[in-house]
Amino acid sequence: MDSELPWAAVLGNHDQESTMTREELMSFISLMDYSVSQTNPPVDDLSSVTEGDMTKNIDGFGNYNLRVYGAPGSHLANRSVLNLFFLDSGDKEVVQGIRTYGWIKESQLRWLHSVSKGYQGQKQDNNHLEEASVCATPPAMVFFHIPIPEIQQLYNQQIVGQFQQRVSCSSVNSGVLQNFISMGDVKAAFVGHDHTNDFCGNLEGIWFCHGGGFGYHGYGKAGWPRRARIISAELEKGEKSWMGVERISTWKRLDDEKLSKLDEQVLWLQNPSFKMT
Repeated sequence: MDSELPWAAVLGNHDQESTMTREELMSFISLMDYSVSQTNPPVDDLSSVTEGDMTKNIDGFGNYNLRVYGAPGSHLANRSVLNLFFLDSGDKEVVQGIRTYGWIKESQLRWLHSVSKGYQGQKQDNNHLEEASVCATPPAMVFFHIPIPEIQQLYNQQIVGQFQQRVSCSSVNSGVLQNFISMGDVKAAFVGHDHTNDFCGNLEGIWFCHGGGFGYHGYGKAGWPRRARIISAELEKGEKSWMGVERISTWKRLDDEKLSKLDEQVLWLQNPSFKMT
């Protein structure tokens, strides 16, 4: 907040363990300085997927969509060029008498599909056809705390980063990966929860990235510096103005003497056949 930059948050599995409920926490976070977080989607976003009390028919708190608009003065200035989805993965639940971590529920996935569908094949501005982006549907990234079960498969696959602890996921597979695939716009998802995992791995064309441990209030590993994952979305430069997102990349910054940069990689290219420098 000292930097006066907009910021957004999702809840982890421990946040409600003091005196505030998850709803109260997200409501408080949404009112903090420079926060663009939301307690839950606006009623308009829910009306097409739920009935009755629109504001309560989605599981969890902190499910929302942020639209990143095109560059000011460009033909995309009032259109989304990148969508950021935030989901509440819950905390703990009991399934058939057995405790397990939370998971993303069907109501959340229905809402996600509905919002994503609204961006599919955005109409191009006829006055700027020569600068129209090849990718009319803006790319999307998803942020949530508890990893999905399929991330366990990455242990025996090629990854970028370190896989140092078992994946602490729910015993329930709610079909998140298949939903992301069917949506078509999700290019990467970012999770937390496992503090000493900081890898990115690809599951059926979608990158799943751990953040690694950041703050000093949770467990870590001796000799393994705390770190932050950085995500960069770069716009394409057209002949007359800026266009849509051309590249999404990521890396980590370590909390060491040099603030070392580690494991830079490209997650998505608008035109994969075009070699980027």
